[in-house]
Amino acid sequence: MQNALPPSCLRSFLRSSVGTQASTLQRPGAEHARLLMSRSRYLITEPDKPHFLTCTVVEWLPVFSFPENVDLLLESWRFLRERMGLRLYGYVVMENHLHFVAQADHLDKCLASFKSFTARRIISQLERNGAESLLMRLSWSKMTFKADREHQFWQEGSHAELVLSDSMMREKLEYIHGNPLRRGYIDRAEQWRYSSARNYIGEPGLIEIDRWW
Repeated sequence: MQNALPPSCLRSFLRSSVGTQASTLQRPGAEHARLLMSRSRYLITEPDKPHFLTCTVVEWLPVFSFPENVDLLLESWRFLRERMGLRLYGYVVMENHLHFVAQADHLDKCLASFKSFTARRIISQLERNGAESLLMRLSWSKMTFKADREHQFWQEGSHAELVLSDSMMREKLEYIHGNPLRRGYIDRAEQWRYSSARNYIGEPGLIEIDRWW
């Protein structure tokens, strides 16, 4: 598989995530229960209003270091915009998590569809590629009460924050586009391939978005 990130970045991700599987591999238990309780603070309270959302891969595994997995995220966002009326104001995809700001008549249903579709398709892709190490960790991360699946891809919840004003929207979009900058991967936001930063300076991005300004 071709890497989406520079080799030096990928080596760092693999050392910190995949390379430590022996020490981190353990059955989910009290930690997942704690996460389930805490995520109630960040619910989509008004499903028709814009929200800042975060989706994170279990164990922070660097699954999005490979373009073919990111392509499935973009495919899902395209579908949701075209078929379910999602308004996607901005996004960024990092190696193991993503942020986006979106709005829809039923944003909660759009988010559930996004996470379900991408999880299924990415796991199928990992199986086809023989990524046994990643699949084993996704299997061990599965919550025990979820008997309808062999793996868990996304962490529970989406850390949803209601965007209350124009200034808050601008703050969230700047935060999103600044993620790769803060990590030191690039010098300018528009250099990051997997974000909407290019859209906001009038250049074509990988997908269409609904620019706020």
